[in-house]
Amino acid sequence: MASKYYFEIAFILILIFMCTNGDDKVFNVLDYGANTDGETDNSKAFLSAWMDACQWDGQAKLLIPLGEYMLYATNFSGPCKGSSNLNFQIQGNIKAPIDPKLFCNKSFWISFQNVNSLEIEGDGILDGQGAYAWNNSQCNIRPSTLALDFIENAIVRDIHSINSKGFQIDVFRSNNLTFSHVNITAPGDSPNTDGIHIGFSTNINIFDSVIGTGDDCISMIAGSQHINISGVTCGPGHGISIGSLGKLPNEEVVKDIRVRNCTLTATQNGVRIKTRAPSDSGSATTISFEDIIMNDVRNPIFIDQHYCTSRPCEAINEESSVQIKDVTFNNIQGTSSSIVAITLNCSATYPCKEIKFNDINLVYNGLDGHEISSCDNAEGTATGKEVPPSCLKSTSDSSA
Repeated sequence: MASKYYFEIAFILILIFMCTNGDDKVFNVLDYGANTDGETDNSKAFLSAWMDACQWDGQAKLLIPLGEYMLYATNFSGPCKGSSNLNFQIQGNIKAPIDPKLFCNKSFWISFQNVNSLEIEGDGILDGQGAYAWNNSQCNIRPSTLALDFIENAIVRDIHSINSKGFQIDVFRSNNLTFSHVNITAPGDSPNTDGIHIGFSTNINIFDSVIGTGDDCISMIAGSQHINISGVTCGPGHGISIGSLGKLPNEEVVKDIRVRNCTLTATQNGVRIKTRAPSDSGSATTISFEDIIMNDVRNPIFIDQHYCTSRPCEAINEESSVQIKDVTFNNIQGTSSSIVAITLNCSATYPCKEIKFNDINLVYNGLDGHEISSCDNAEGTATGKEVPPSCLKSTSDSSA
């Protein structure tokens, strides 16, 4: 009987050994001297843990346990050795230093570069402490909270980003990234605090997230291709935007963008495409906005090909050279806080083509007047319910 008992214990111990002594390893930043007082710079400890995790030939987890950590600008770079995903687990709260002078030569606070197969997750908080920087023009740089540059195959989920100095999340030259259940927050008057900013990247998915900030909830610039956005709640902010485009010569095309099942509340814009005027050449094509709810949105549907950063914009008479083509707006419902619920302000040189409206119901919630739409240099068709009445001409009408 005793021998059987000992055999069972030995068998259990072997199972535990097999489960815990394989290729999996946890790299806890506390073991590298990290301090949870919220004041000591932990960049050295975090980087030391990262270097060991990155070079581990197996499943590695870099763990930031519960606690409050001050972290100066830090770049977690690869390539890494392991064949499995490197897991960056954030359980604690990470704070950026307040002084903007510490970022004079940095475009980021936390950066991941040249990593293949990465997971960033956890219920922790990335606190950019941006309030002082928003009103301080020192160095003319407001760094992104989380920069993902040259990343292949990554998942970012469950994290919280608050009060960034600049963009909350900045994606550049990356492929096959998925964001899910991400919570992003900054005051509605915080400048240039885009929630998720995407440029020159492909196969980016953003699912089931809440974004309220002082600029675009999601922004997509040149080279954004095969982008899928679903289940995003946006507000406050400037809406979900493509652009601005046409700023630089030889910009990469924007194509295959799908935005669906999203809700925007009290935002400056709803779904928007903007190009500069004047501009260099470019194109944005195969774009769809579907099943969108607008609650008290100022410009629910907005194509602006006369976007400019100088004032007054009306003094600029040149046109955009960006071609916008094949854009679908399907089942867009809700309320507009301005009379002009739909604006298609397209280029006279390169008119918008193949614009398609279907089942639009955007009601002006003001006291005087009724909702209207405005079209300039736009070609396309409208079907189904049209509130406000469409200003588009059908293909057959335009050829008559």
